Amino acid sequence: MTSEHTTTYFDARAKNWDDDPMKTARAQAVADGIQSRVPLTNHMTALEYGCGTGLLSFALQPQLKHITLADSSSGMLAVLQEKIDTNGIANMRAVQMDLTTDPLPADRYTLIYSLMTFHHIDDIDRILRDLFSLLVTPGYLCIADLDSEDGSFHGPEFTGHRGFDRIEFERKLIHAGFRSVDFTTVFEITKGEKQTRYPVFLMIARKL
Repeated sequence: MTSEHTTTYFDARAKNWDDDPMKTARAQAVADGIQSRVPLTNHMTALEYGCGTGLLSFALQPQLKHITLADSSSGMLAVLQEKIDTNGIANMRAVQMDLTTDPLPADRYTLIYSLMTFHHIDDIDRILRDLFSLLVTPGYLCIADLDSEDGSFHGPEFTGHRGFDRIEFERKLIHAGFRSVDFTTVFEITKGEKQTRYPVFLMIARKL
């Protein structure tokens, strides 16, 4: 899902990732948004794509039957696995997976969600088609990421997407087969010397 440079970046920061209260608050805000708009049940199987240390999944874990947490960063997955083991959680499984290079897994899911991962993925159309294939019918896709920004969020060296235009993103989702596409703003990141504000949207779409 990420370039080697980006994977190395996340590996190096994995151990201290959860120490940032903004990241914890952001994950909880997205979890609250999912919980308020998706009828979660303990019969649902879920996939978190680009899970990092699993902050979002830990917030949703009590309401779901099973969660597969996938990431390309071995450093993030090591921290995640330690958290799963320490808390004795039986319904979470960490896997190293990059759908931009790996074949689709055999498993299918009722719910797929992702937090701040899509702006690192080059081919958005392809990943949406792949995630559509991984969902059962009916199923839900939830994506939280940045609204369009001027490139200042990551800086000039970043080669990924500068956030997303909601109308254009909806068009891509519909083209991939999704329906009932809905966006809401669930969080706002403030960073930099100028304390620039970057809205984070939560998009929820359905496979019907």
